[in-house]
Amino acid sequence: MLPRALGQVSKGAYMCIGNGMQNTMNALHSGTGLRVRVGCEFHYRAGQPTPAVFLVRPEGEPPYRVLEERWTTTPDLEFSDYRDLYGNVCRRLTLPEGSFHLSYDAFVATPDEPDPVELGAEQLAVADLPDDVLVYTLPSRYCLSDVLSERAWELFGNMPAGWARVQQISDWVHNHVQFAYGTSTRATTALDVYERGVGVCRDFTHLGITFCRALNIPARYVFGYIPDIDVPPPDAPMDFCAWFEAYLGGRWWTFDPRNNQRRKGRVPIARGRDALDVAMVTTYGAPILEKMIVWADEARLVGGRFTD
Repeated sequence: MLPRALGQVSKGAYMCIGNGMQNTMNALHSGTGLRVRVGCEFHYRAGQPTPAVFLVRPEGEPPYRVLEERWTTTPDLEFSDYRDLYGNVCRRLTLPEGSFHLSYDAFVATPDEPDPVELGAEQLAVADLPDDVLVYTLPSRYCLSDVLSERAWELFGNMPAGWARVQQISDWVHNHVQFAYGTSTRATTALDVYERGVGVCRDFTHLGITFCRALNIPARYVFGYIPDIDVPPPDAPMDFCAWFEAYLGGRWWTFDPRNNQRRKGRVPIARGRDALDVAMVTTYGAPILEKMIVWADEARLVGGRFTD
């Protein structure tokens, strides 16, 4: 079932999401948790009408909650929403010929604490994994765990199975891969990143996932928004971020080899086997992306409304 009010947002209007206006206002004014403003803009130019799918809305499952959101398109367009194979909410529409602008802006409630840690979380035997987790032990388009299996066991096979092993993987990727924009393409795999030692956050994530799967640790790709809370501001403009989740002790845990630290205010958008499953925009044609802007900031209550 799609989130209430999704697919019914008029152009430029904020919608409150939840079980009634009173519950939403209570959540907005509650002193518990963080409120984060997230969003993005895309400016395209298309030579002909072009079907597209946008994946930019934060997930609304606990412990996250979309409190307010606004979709805006210029020109105004019809759309429909659906859930993909992994449960991610996607928006379908057709880019018109000529100039097109889409903006998404939302206030999201998140936990007011860094990503949780459980040093005692154990790696489960493959025979004990739930059926729906098994797919995340297999190689995928960008995560060639079968190719890097021998190297993974050489590097991490002597570590105790469980949290310590996954953290060592995250540490190794963070220390051996240099972050640099423009160093990877849509064809770059985890093997390429391992051999070249350079990439962007999705490449760090793909390599971490690959090493985990090679060791029979289920791992899945996540992308979303990360505000710069309690960390030095970066030099580069805000962008979408990628990290991975490893399945230990019967639940999923966040690991971020790019930043390699527990972050506060992380807002997931989508999950899948790798970046192929969760592209923020999929177009069935060749429109030109002229500009993209992303924001993620802590929001504060001022005069009865939240602002960043």
